[in-house]
Amino acid sequence: MIWTVAILAASVAQDRPALPSPLTLPLALQIFRERGFDLLLAGQQVQSAEGDLQVAAAIANPQLSGGLGKSFNYDPSQCAGCSALQESVGLSDQGAIFDLLLNKRGLRKDVARAALEAAKLSRNDAQRNLEFQLKQQFLQAALATEQARFSREAMDSTARTRGLMERRYGAGAVSEADLAKAEVAALEAEQQLDQAQAQLSSARAAVVFLLGGQEPQPALELSTEALDYRAGALPALSFDTLYTEALEARPDLRALGRQIERAEAAVSLARRLRIPDLQLSATYTQEGTGNNALTPPTLSFGVSLGLPIFYQQQGEIRRAEADLRTQTLQRSKVRAQVAQDVSQAFASFESGQKLVERMQGKLLGRAQRARDLARIQYEKGASSLLELLDAERTYIAVHGEYVQDLSLYWTAVAQLEQAAGKDLRR
Repeated sequence: MIWTVAILAASVAQDRPALPSPLTLPLALQIFRERGFDLLLAGQQVQSAEGDLQVAAAIANPQLSGGLGKSFNYDPSQCAGCSALQESVGLSDQGAIFDLLLNKRGLRKDVARAALEAAKLSRNDAQRNLEFQLKQQFLQAALATEQARFSREAMDSTARTRGLMERRYGAGAVSEADLAKAEVAALEAEQQLDQAQAQLSSARAAVVFLLGGQEPQPALELSTEALDYRAGALPALSFDTLYTEALEARPDLRALGRQIERAEAAVSLARRLRIPDLQLSATYTQEGTGNNALTPPTLSFGVSLGLPIFYQQQGEIRRAEADLRTQTLQRSKVRAQVAQDVSQAFASFESGQKLVERMQGKLLGRAQRARDLARIQYEKGASSLLELLDAERTYIAVHGEYVQDLSLYWTAVAQLEQAAGKDLRR
């Protein structure tokens, strides 16, 4: 495994350009499918299974043998054509003919072919899970980017409020306590900006790693388009339809179907192996020529087989049958897991959609309007500093909640795509 990773890293590092900036989620998915190390490693498992199929389809090579011997205390000069040297040549089919007649080779191919199909589907399942991780990390990075952007706006707003308070304090219109409150609000905005930037750096590094980046890219800009919400971005979704489609599309469930086929073929092969292979052979031997030779030129044919007296493949048969039962139970378990995955993801999707729509409908706009009115009223002396700071804190909290709701909504969509085993976005 270590050498496989090293070879893959060396092969892809030579032609691995820097990630484009700004980086969108669709482009990130495209790059991941081309460069992602975990996906490339999963692909190697498929190639290994292809090699296993070639091994299973192989026909045993015939065995050629030869021998040379010498008879002692024998004088070959006493007769014409006599020789003290014995020569022999043999040829054996290594059981290949009987293996073909009993279809043992065919059963081995059935086992390996089903394993290859399972490996391909397992690679697709790895892609399904890895793409969900990428979407999740990208959404976290987009969330941190949006939070950092808004934190700068909030910091500018609180800075204006602090500037206004400093002027009023200099004129003796407000107390030092009011000025301190404005300064605290400005410092809190700076704290939030620093936290958002730290989260952005961490999420960006995770995205770069998943995309197979060789070097850190601190200047990489991640597009926040992935957080945009619009009606009709997804088709009408129902639980029953998604669940039915998931049972048909989920590669892990389909892979277990192939594993059951492999295990069934392995049981048949283990039972077939109880019949021993007949090995056919032909041998040519001579020690001299003519009637007086110790061993005149002789061609003989032989058959050999192992007698299954003490052992008749009981362990292999029992192991194969246990594997078949295991794969059957695994498929039942994964089928139940599909139902759980779709149920949880669909519930999160419906909840996230309601939260986002409520935010966009009234809550976010009203919080911003309340903040703007409180600033106008305070500047005109019609409201107190506490009312202005409270309106600003409320707006900052509501906007932060809105961005979180967007992130949760699109994460739920990604989770639903993972659970259903298909893309849902238009």
